Amino acid sequence: MTEEIKEHIYFVKGMHCAFCEVLIEKKLSGLKEIKSVEASAEKGRVLIVYEGEKPSVDRLNSIFRKENYLFFDRPTETAEKKQGSDFFIIAGAALFIVVGFFILKNSGLAGLVSVNSTSSLPMFFLLGLLAGVSSCAALVGGLILSMSKQWLQMYSGKNSTLEKLQPHLMFNVGRIVSYALLGGVIGAIGGKFQISLTFTSVLIVAISVMMLFLALQMLGVKAFRKFQFTMPKFITRRIADETKFQGKYMPFLMGAFTFFLPCGFTITAQGLALISGNIVQGALIMLFFALGTLPALLAIGLSAVKFSQKPHLANKFLKVAGVLVLFFALYNINAQLNVLGYFSLSDFGRKPGSEISQEGLAPIVDGKQIIKMEASSSGYKPNYFKVLAGVPVKWEITDKGTSGCTNAIISKGLFSGEIALTPGQTSVKEFTPAKPGKYKFSCWMGMVSGTIEVVNI
Repeated sequence: MTEEIKEHIYFVKGMHCAFCEVLIEKKLSGLKEIKSVEASAEKGRVLIVYEGEKPSVDRLNSIFRKENYLFFDRPTETAEKKQGSDFFIIAGAALFIVVGFFILKNSGLAGLVSVNSTSSLPMFFLLGLLAGVSSCAALVGGLILSMSKQWLQMYSGKNSTLEKLQPHLMFNVGRIVSYALLGGVIGAIGGKFQISLTFTSVLIVAISVMMLFLALQMLGVKAFRKFQFTMPKFITRRIADETKFQGKYMPFLMGAFTFFLPCGFTITAQGLALISGNIVQGALIMLFFALGTLPALLAIGLSAVKFSQKPHLANKFLKVAGVLVLFFALYNINAQLNVLGYFSLSDFGRKPGSEISQEGLAPIVDGKQIIKMEASSSGYKPNYFKVLAGVPVKWEITDKGTSGCTNAIISKGLFSGEIALTPGQTSVKEFTPAKPGKYKFSCWMGMVSGTIEVVNI
């Protein structure tokens, strides 16, 4: 006698992405009494059609214990009793990391590493190490954190840490392979290859907006669940199948793509590979640089995996990671506003320096306005100047220890190209400001910036 076909809705806590849906549907479809499954991360529920006895909540929770999903027969409040104390733990941990990031960024350590196209390869490895804990951490590290939850869902069926690290390893393999190959390409092309700063800035802003949406999802903001960056289920079913190699393609390609999302240090390495004019030297420069970034990026991936294996810490880590991704996304967007010459948070509190002149205007010597500035890896002194429109400006910049993106200054509104800086030397740039207004100048990545105000006579 055939059993009656029935359906039942379970409510699930902890299901936040399309890969979660695929994983739940795949596992439940393997139960002989279940005829069909439809999971919805947006609604937080799973509809099953079954024959015979309905699977109990305890049985389902036992099946999905490793994934930290909790099944209920009816909607349940998920508020935590320790929500207040958790908030301070999460905020404190995120603040500690952010403060550490700024301390490293402003420590001047980057100024100790000076490289050129003929530097030894270990120097490019050291440059990569510095990049991994500074601007690359803000961009590439933030991207890794924002994708870590989906990657963990893809490999949640794996038991060992090494197996769960597979997407992170493939991401870094893709990064190293692309850096070596494309480094050789730009080395061979030489002076014919150029990356548009405007294109790079717009691309970084677009990626940062994606990171921002993912961060809000990680923080549990339900309104942003519909903005998930996912593919159709017939594709994600294959990607989520850990028995197939297809699951490694996405992280590998994402890692390879980061060559076109350069941080300031990456731009320096790419520029030197370009100047080398040699396919082998260009490939080796970018290879050693990418290897230098590997320890920090793997550490970020390993921390995501290790915390996910401890249920009592997994949710807290997800929230801390969400706060960090949100911070890095906003930090990157703010920096690119500096590069593009738009108003940003960096402009708050910036006032004319009294050291320029009593009236705030640059002094005129031999018909040229003279402005002088010191540049280092931590910033510019002074970082605000006032000059007259229509009068030539002679800008003298003394390099007190720049590196990475700070070894050149750009200002789209005042002049084309860049002002190249060399540690221990003074670079001079002459230009004539045409129109009144406030013009931003910054390093390649906008990490440090300043303003030149142009006024009428």
